[in-house]
Amino acid sequence: MTILAATLAPRAASGLLGGRVGERVGEQAPAVDAGAEPRCYSRLVNEWFCWDYVRDYRPEILDATVQHLLITLAAVLLGLVIAFPLALLARRYPRLESTILGVSTGLYTVPSIALFPLLVPFTGLSATTVVIGLALYALTILVRALLEGLRAVPEDVREAARGLGYGAGRLLLRVELPLAVPVLVAGLRVATVSTVALTTVGSLVSYGGLGNLIRDGVQGNFRAELMTAAVLCVALAVLLDVLLVLVQRAATPWTRGRQGQGASA
Repeated sequence: MTILAATLAPRAASGLLGGRVGERVGEQAPAVDAGAEPRCYSRLVNEWFCWDYVRDYRPEILDATVQHLLITLAAVLLGLVIAFPLALLARRYPRLESTILGVSTGLYTVPSIALFPLLVPFTGLSATTVVIGLALYALTILVRALLEGLRAVPEDVREAARGLGYGAGRLLLRVELPLAVPVLVAGLRVATVSTVALTTVGSLVSYGGLGNLIRDGVQGNFRAELMTAAVLCVALAVLLDVLLVLVQRAATPWTRGRQGQGASA
């Protein structure tokens, strides 16, 4: 978490459109000639779609996108690490299942505008605050997905594995988890897309990735910045979702055979 926090430097807030966009144009003026001056953002022009903005502030946009991606991945991975033992505990002790699911679901009802400030005294104004908060939100989906995935494994498959001498640990790692992958990845896809959206709220502590640009675009009425950041958020969510689908297909080759048989039938 310390390395992550050191890598993801916060982006400073800016002023209103008149001063902010004007300052930006002024900053860019020495670096570009008159023919290359921005035509879709200035003191008098404020368009939603502006390639000049993307060109002029590519490093800023790239930094925000990388920060957004790293925070999202760290939060989902941390959520998965926490959810795994909780799901195993709920399966091992059915009496605890309702409590574990109730607590993980209840965490999702805590507004992020309250959760992040509650974490700040312990983790400071850092990326760690955002990662922990998002990981807690992801538990709502991940715990249920893991639990349902493990329960979906046929009992006769477990009995056959035990008959071959599989112990509890080997049975879990070699049989149950691989068969639970489709259900787990389905939950992981929902959790990842949800986390991409929620990461923007990290702008409350200046670690929101593209959310920082969205915040500044709203405060400064800078349409090009707002639209660019919003589009990139959607693109990032779609990209991660597609990657998870490809991972599932690679990890479960037997499902492709079943789909092919069903199509031919």
